[in-house]
Amino acid sequence: MLKQVLEIEELLDDSFIDGSKVKEFFSKFSFIKFEVFTVKGQKGKTDFVKVLIPGSKGKSNGGEAPTLGVVGRLGGIGARPSRIGIVSDSDGAVAALSLAYKLSLMHIKGDILPGDVIIATHICPDAPTQPHEPVDFMDSPVTMFQMNQNEISDEMDAVLTIDTTKGNKIINHKGISISPTVKEGYILKVSYDLLRIAEVVTGELANTFPITMQDITPYGNGLYHLNSILQPAVATSSPVVGVAITTNSVVPGSSTGASHESDIADAANFSLEAAKEFTDGKIDFYDAGEFQRILRLYGSMEKLQTFGNENGKKTGNNRRS
Repeated sequence: MLKQVLEIEELLDDSFIDGSKVKEFFSKFSFIKFEVFTVKGQKGKTDFVKVLIPGSKGKSNGGEAPTLGVVGRLGGIGARPSRIGIVSDSDGAVAALSLAYKLSLMHIKGDILPGDVIIATHICPDAPTQPHEPVDFMDSPVTMFQMNQNEISDEMDAVLTIDTTKGNKIINHKGISISPTVKEGYILKVSYDLLRIAEVVTGELANTFPITMQDITPYGNGLYHLNSILQPAVATSSPVVGVAITTNSVVPGSSTGASHESDIADAANFSLEAAKEFTDGKIDFYDAGEFQRILRLYGSMEKLQTFGNENGKKTGNNRRS
């Protein structure tokens, strides 16, 4: 996977990069479905890209194998003109597109996964930044709602969301770290299947990170969020797991020279191995029986996927469906 990471990083480290150039890079793989669409916001614009790698028994071929969604979450791959070059925040996009590249290469060599894999991210070389403690965040030219609307698909039966998660004092580990599973407003236990895959891929004990109720509520509600890694969970009823690319020290997402290619490769490789087993029905992101019992005992927590009540009045839903 490291070779694919290096090629994708070189492709994206370009002040003129856009979605059409990424699509051109993937044009040699005629069997994939590659979509590009430009979305404008109050702070600029970005190109969303979505890649569907068909599975041998995938829904796109009329089959019933599960579909995995992989989201490369970020504010932007660059913060030009205030920063020159690719920024640490780009890691999510690099990992997601490296996975798409590797799956495409595997496909032409006859190694086709059972189910479809849908990979989505966005390409913005000149995103703004915003104040945040302990270090400034990368901002985005579009809103989190627009990101979720364009990166999450109803076809996704489970979602991995890859995001640089270095600008905090919560995670003090260099490499990758995975979150508990989030589903319909509930923070569930960490998937033991995913822990096993992480240990196999990295050759180390699996690292996990804590999340709070605030982290799984929509951006824009005035609450503190670790970062945007779990924001896809507000837009789907499918289980969502965060794959954080992490460091020992606090590193701003707007820093250049702060992308560690071996860690990005671990995130992409972890996602690949999870995709192999999930689309083959061999692993689960959560215990469905236990989740149903939680619902019977305590009821729905879908309100955490909305903007909640402001002055006693409900202020909207961020769900796709």
